[in-house]
Formats: sequence, structure tokens, C-alpha cells
Amino acid sequence: MDLTWFDSNSWLIEMAGARVLLDPWLVGDLIFGNAPWFFKATHRQPIAIPDNLSFILLSQGLPDHAHVETLSQLDRSIPVVGSPNAAKVAKSLGFQTVAALAHTETFIWNQTLEVRAFPGSLVGPQLVENAYVLTDLHDRTKLYYEPHGNHSPTLKAAAPVDVVIAPLIDLKLPLVGAFIRGGDRALDLIQWLQPQAVLPTTIDGEIESEGFLNKLISAEGTLEGFCDRLHQVLPAARVLIPKPGQRLSIPLQTVPQNLQIAS
Repeated sequence: MDLTWFDSNSWLIEMAGARVLLDPWLVGDLIFGNAPWFFKATHRQPIAIPDNLSFILLSQGLPDHAHVETLSQLDRSIPVVGSPNAAKVAKSLGFQTVAALAHTETFIWNQTLEVRAFPGSLVGPQLVENAYVLTDLHDRTKLYYEPHGNHSPTLKAAAPVDVVIAPLIDLKLPLVGAFIRGGDRALDLIQWLQPQAVLPTTIDGEIESEGFLNKLISAEGTLEGFCDRLHQVLPAARVLIPKPGQRLSIPLQTVPQNLQIAS
């Protein structure tokens, strides 16, 4: 399994012979509500759009997951898999093949890779977006992704999961509290899934952010502190820190499905 992080929530996942572009924001600015005064983020360095994509995977319909300017640069013949809300964005842009996954539903690519949707982020009063477990149907290696730290207990049925991409520290707003949840929630997730490798989503990359909202966001906790706590819970799990744009090979041990990884 190889992973390339493009900053923010954007990843290229290479597993089971597939090249999956996840939640891509690669070109242009990231702006919420067409209001740059409220929040605007910019890549410091240009990012090349990966080629030979098998499909695009979208967890949410919000701009930092289904970024319209980036999606507009992609070939409309590339299949898109996403939450129902994200699928609407893709269809509006003219993508020819769009699969909207409700929770528990699956998409199978080329009989080698399964994508299963789980309940993910609550982004509105009645709107819960998607988390995903990707499974290599040959060697049964698995990857889990959820960008806001909203992890459904139904995930326990998918354990063990080899690689987890999730927030490890909290990001907070005044009066609202944590809108990105790491810390205790991440530790609960790791206890459920027993991963070999954990990759954080709330880390500094090569993005410049500005605007009213950006000034209010504060972080609680550190990666170093989280790693200390993780060692007490699951000593064999490793936290891997990706660098933007650099392909990271994830070394995984083949472990019988009924055994827990131990040090």
C-alpha cells in the first residue's frame, strides 16, 4: 500500500492495483461560501494532478472534500464514488459514472478493491457524511478514512484495519468546541480497529490560511503527546507523518484475521 498526501484532506491511495484520488483539493483556492474574508486557503506550491486514476472517492460534499475547481480539471470519464451529497456535486459537473454510497453500501472496483461506507461527519442537523473502509479483496489489507474524527461504533465489525487516516488532535472554535476530534476519540478508534499504521489529518503542511474563521481556530494537544498515549494502548501501532507530495510506502505485516497485533 502506497499513500501520497497532497495536504488538507487530499490523498492518492494506491492499493489492490487501484489509484484512488481521495477528497481532492489540488488547484485554486479553498473558500467557503464564496467568502474569502471568512476563510481562504492556498497551496504554497503547485500540485500536479495525478494521472491514470482508477476512480475518485469523496467523503463529503463540502468544498474541502469535493472541491469544484479541482474536480472541474479532471476527466469526466473517471468514475466517482461518494456520499449522496458529494455525488450531487460530481453529477452537477458532468461526471459520467457516479456511485452514491449510503451507509453500509459498497462499491467494488475491478473485483480487487472494495469500498464500504460507514457513518462519518455530522455536517448539518440531518446530514451525516461518509467514512470509508477500503479492502484489498486479495490479501485482505484494509484502510480506514474519516477526516473529522466522527467514528461510528459499527466500525468494530470491520476490525482489524491495517491503516487508519484520521485526526489525532482536536481543532476547536470558541463556543462551538471541537469540530475536528482527535485525542480520546482517536484512541477509541485505534482500540476498535487495531491498526498497524496511523496517519494524521490535522497536521501542518504547505498551506497558507487566512480569514476570520482561521483566526478563531485553536489546536488542543500535540502529536507527541498523542503518540505517548498511543504507546500505552497499542505499542505495535506506528504514527507515520507524511510529507506533502511524497509517496509513502506503508510496510504491513500479514496477520491472521483472528489475531491481535502485539509487540
